Amino acid sequence: MMKMKVSNPKCRVVMRKHLGGSVLKGTVFNRWEGITTHLTVDSDEPADKLAHLIKNAKAGCFAEGLITQQVPLESRVEVNGKPFHIEGIT
Repeated sequence: MMKMKVSNPKCRVVMRKHLGGSVLKGTVFNRWEGITTHLTVDSDEPADKLAHLIKNAKAGCFAEGLITQQVPLESRVEVNGKPFHIEGIT
């Protein structure tokens, strides 16, 4: 672990997406337009140490990894406790 003094950490995440289409027509879609993170901290540590700390935090962040990496999606549906298959849905 890195021994550093950092206080008042805050992270704001803004997710921009568009949801559209028609439920009745079966044309529902969603489109991600972007995600912005804003990290603020207070610290008297040297800039190079802070940069190293923040790079490590971003590299280990599950949310950023999910957004920036292609992640396989496995989806299962059950109805009344039994597998339910829908044509055209993987």
